[in-house]
Amino acid sequence: MKPNYIEETIAINGIKEYMIHYQGEKDAPVVLFLHGGPGSSESVFAYYIESGWSGNYTSVYYDQRGSGKTYYQNKNAIPTMDNLKEDLLQTVLYVKEKYQAEKIVILGHSFGTVLGSMFAIEHPEHVRCYIGVGQVIDIIENEKVCYSKLACAIDDAENEKDKEKLSAIGVYPPKSDDAKLLKKMNVLRKMQGKYNLGMKIDWNLIKLILKSPVVGWPEILGQINGMKVNNDVFRELWDYSLYAYNRQYTVPVYFILGENDNETPTEIAVKYFETIIAPEKQLYLIKNAGHMTMLDNLKDYQLALKDVLERNS
Repeated sequence: MKPNYIEETIAINGIKEYMIHYQGEKDAPVVLFLHGGPGSSESVFAYYIESGWSGNYTSVYYDQRGSGKTYYQNKNAIPTMDNLKEDLLQTVLYVKEKYQAEKIVILGHSFGTVLGSMFAIEHPEHVRCYIGVGQVIDIIENEKVCYSKLACAIDDAENEKDKEKLSAIGVYPPKSDDAKLLKKMNVLRKMQGKYNLGMKIDWNLIKLILKSPVVGWPEILGQINGMKVNNDVFRELWDYSLYAYNRQYTVPVYFILGENDNETPTEIAVKYFETIIAPEKQLYLIKNAGHMTMLDNLKDYQLALKDVLERNS
């Protein structure tokens, strides 16, 4: 384990951005972790993700605009896809300079794969390789599959009350201008958790958060307000599709996917992965893991990550 971490706040793109570094040896590969959401900081889990690690690399986590400690210090800085992309570019440039690295590894999780994929395609000059965990491909396709799987699970359970609750959502996925878009998505995600098709906010997760050495009121406030603050980003995401981008990457591409991920369904990511061209590509399917792959099966996630870094050393 890299027991020592460094916290800092940097000034980029007109905001104060929170970062946490777990440093390897000099000249070790640098991995920039892009969290999910939008609005769901994962720096609070960094201590767990980095625990038990036997390899040599430097990992950097940052809270995006509208998330975690960055939200707490910039409550009036409203996120959009454009400013999140510019924030990422400036963050990458800062990290490269700090560690004197010609290129760094971009690792995205969930919504972070949206930012990460676009960055790898648009700014390959900064990217050593791209890693997608819980890879998002197409939002509408994603939500259609989520809804279909949940409906089947409810039918199998013969739960009439939940059938009515799901039916009350109406047409899903809704249009991006639907005033109740976030509310409908929230209902779906909570029901997915109930039927083991999504992340559960249970005592085990709460304990993991409370054990974090960097947890505090700023993170809690950021999590509470994250979805609301990122309302515009969610609506922009409704039109997002990785199918619309060039599938010929100029950097190595790796997907680390939980076999049981039903929030960003694994089968969609696998289907897309088979169609891309890259200098090198490799798919890792992590058993006994869902959307929170690194929390569900840390050992196998770390083994996959170690293999990727060794391939790019």
